[in-house]
Amino acid sequence: MIDRTGLAEFLRNRRAALQPEDVGLPRGLRRRTSGLRREEVAALCHMSTDYYSRLERERGPQPSSQMLASIAQGLHLSLDERDHLFRLAGHNPPARGGVGDHISPGLLRVLDRLDDTPAEIVTELGETLRQTPMGVALTGDTTHFTGPVRSAGYRWFTDPAARRIYAPEEHPFLTRMYASGLREIVTLRGPGSRAARLAELLLAESEEFRRVWDEHEIGIRPHEVKHFVHPEVGPLELTCQRLVDPGQAHSLLVYTAIPGSESHDKLHLLSVIGAQSLA
Repeated sequence: MIDRTGLAEFLRNRRAALQPEDVGLPRGLRRRTSGLRREEVAALCHMSTDYYSRLERERGPQPSSQMLASIAQGLHLSLDERDHLFRLAGHNPPARGGVGDHISPGLLRVLDRLDDTPAEIVTELGETLRQTPMGVALTGDTTHFTGPVRSAGYRWFTDPAARRIYAPEEHPFLTRMYASGLREIVTLRGPGSRAARLAELLLAESEEFRRVWDEHEIGIRPHEVKHFVHPEVGPLELTCQRLVDPGQAHSLLVYTAIPGSESHDKLHLLSVIGAQSLA
């Protein structure tokens, strides 16, 4: 059963504790609120201000699990805080570990400070949870996929368009890497996991996947230097740094170019193109 009073108090408390700079927002000169405004939290949670306001005022319908997940992410809640939020709203908390989509507050804070850099947060199955604007400019919006196609590895074997962003000479290695990585996750998570289901789907749909899967390769790690082929700026040689959150099996991927290099100049051009596209 929903605890409306407890839920409202918790939401107000967490909103007041967040500062604009904690979530990548400008503070502004005339801010009087000690914390975030309701409309700012609503925007971060991808919901209307009216809906969010009603929750803080102990009104409105019981929020769904999907709404609660959005609120937990928008308020940068820890996993313990997220679980508490779900229980206050009368729901069982989602499972923890490699299957979860909830991004830790620390990882979000790092991402929020990378607006001028291509970066993304992905799950162990290569599902993009969050991207910086430059990340979208580099690879396109990869957060909108649903179902199996959320996984970059699944798209690699089932959608030829997924390969166009990478230099052709990288394709054989990436094919082996995706198969190897998925096999490791299937072994880690077990036969009933989402990873196992992805493997079953790919074995049924892709002859290429069946071939490399049968090789039983393990331990093929991504190259630190990646070669992209962007449709507007052309070839890019970028270094990928990975920050791992072991609690949720999420990774923050940050792509940079050597200062003074041709790729560095192209990244600057890409930032201009991306800003114009958003405008």
